[in-house]
Amino acid sequence: MENEDYIEVENSFVETPLRAPLPPRVLHLTTRQKIKRAIYNPDTKQILGRTSASWGRLGIFYAIFYAVLAGIFATGMHVLLRNINLREPKWKLNESLIGTNPGLGFRPISFEEGALIWYNRNKSSTSEKWVKLVDEFLEPYREIQNRKNFQKCGFKTKLKPNSVCLIDVTQFGRCSAENQYGYNSSSPCVFIKLNKIFGWVPKFYTKPISGMPRDLVEAMKKLPKSQRNQIWVSCNGEDPVDKENTDGFNYYPGRGFPGYYYPYLNIENYLSPLVAVEILNPKPNIIINIECRAWAKNIFYKGGKYDRQGSVHFEILIDMK
Repeated sequence: MENEDYIEVENSFVETPLRAPLPPRVLHLTTRQKIKRAIYNPDTKQILGRTSASWGRLGIFYAIFYAVLAGIFATGMHVLLRNINLREPKWKLNESLIGTNPGLGFRPISFEEGALIWYNRNKSSTSEKWVKLVDEFLEPYREIQNRKNFQKCGFKTKLKPNSVCLIDVTQFGRCSAENQYGYNSSSPCVFIKLNKIFGWVPKFYTKPISGMPRDLVEAMKKLPKSQRNQIWVSCNGEDPVDKENTDGFNYYPGRGFPGYYYPYLNIENYLSPLVAVEILNPKPNIIINIECRAWAKNIFYKGGKYDRQGSVHFEILIDMK
């Protein structure tokens, strides 16, 4: 038959009309004209392959789709924010993943060296890095303590509501910025802090107990009982060889974190108390492992390399070559 095509399907023939030929002017379009025709086809009135009605239906569909998504998101956020207290966590102390056993942290710390603090006593450029890290860490302690809710605290001072205690950075003795925190000498300083746990209240040792270092016991006995409500801090070499390679430690402004800084209640401008530990004359050209631990009745201590609790480990290496 004329103008008809035949397709063989299972040994039979089905008559199908031929597709209408394209207009001659369409067969000889340039690339630029083809692109323009793909954007808008004047023969079919289509834009990007769709008619105006098709684009309208598609637009209405996506408008409804995204409106429903926005409604679900807004409802979820509303429920979430109604159940979140920005001041305190919902799960606290034993109910939380953090638990009730605070750990210790130290500064300066470098992500490149990890727990190792290394510098060359004869090359000031190697110690400048650590001085800068301590400066950055102490910057909040220098800058924001002139706010309205700061209060000078003491063991006999009652803290006002929504107030926080001042931390006097001028009381760090030889671990001061003027002394470059000891990194211009062979007795560098490390700053120890207790990790914050919301609502945790320390239970103090007001009398020496078995296992306390002798120097801590002597420091406690020198203080009146009214000033013994502290979380005590002690540092020492981890192994006998490490203990032999230092001349001891000095602590500024004292041997612990005073109790009036606790509990931590996420009050604006709160800063964790610090103990600056001066490591006296560590033997040069050898890595010395040092452990500092906190002492309180409700701080569980566990040393060792793994699963450390209530303590912190760091290493000192001072080159003299």
